[in-house]
Amino acid sequence: MKTMKTSRFKVMTPGLACALGVAAMLLSYATTGRAQSAGAAALAEAVANPVAALISVPIQANYDRDIGPDHDGNQWTINVQPVIPFTLNEDWNLISRTIMPIIVQNDIFPGASSQAGLGDVAQSLFFSPRKPTAGGMVWGVGPVFLLPTATDDYMGTEKWGAGPTGVLLKQEHGWTFGALTNHIWSFAGDESRPNVNQSFLQPFLSYTTPEAWTFGVNSESTYNWNRNRWTAPVGATVSHVMKFGGQAVSLAAGLRYWAESPDDGPHGWGARFAVTFLFPK
Repeated sequence: MKTMKTSRFKVMTPGLACALGVAAMLLSYATTGRAQSAGAAALAEAVANPVAALISVPIQANYDRDIGPDHDGNQWTINVQPVIPFTLNEDWNLISRTIMPIIVQNDIFPGASSQAGLGDVAQSLFFSPRKPTAGGMVWGVGPVFLLPTATDDYMGTEKWGAGPTGVLLKQEHGWTFGALTNHIWSFAGDESRPNVNQSFLQPFLSYTTPEAWTFGVNSESTYNWNRNRWTAPVGATVSHVMKFGGQAVSLAAGLRYWAESPDDGPHGWGARFAVTFLFPK
């Protein structure tokens, strides 16, 4: 009578099967989590790039105080800033950036009381290469237009304006650094109002973590050539990209300090809050 040999392949026990199943689920979750985190970080870096080929709608609320000759005024400026890229050909994009300010302000001039409504709209168009240069630089140039859309005399220039705009930046290892600039001259509008002749300079530096947190500093400085004066706030923000349902958004908050301002301009500290709706292709 022959003795039957025991097979080398044993039946998997229920406990081992359960443990392997849980391990597989955790591995799948971790892999998916890493992929989602990487995708969110890429979106966060795109948000830091003013000429990224990404449709976005930032809604940015800024609070400033100590405005006016008596420093009694305060102002909320809610900037709705849709960014829409258009593919022109294999080599070039056209990036449309619009700034529509909705303003609520109090006592910015003696006897001015309160105003609320739309300010002047700024429309920029950047012609930008679809790929960075050999050195990794990203750039864009084009025109900027000032539209006298203000619903109150205290909230706008009542002037049509235009000029050049440009941006230059580099992104590597999570860092984004560069500058955006423009200059606007007025060419038409209410002759009783001062002409517009001003330069805008926005240097920026930010770092995005693999978890899609971005820490940034910048200055949104304006030089008024008619008055020979700078207005120069310096700000720091923290933002994070996440999803609500299927909608990707970037939430941001920060502070800014008015390092330089005219006597009747904002002074001291201000605050910024923003939500940016992202629509990746």
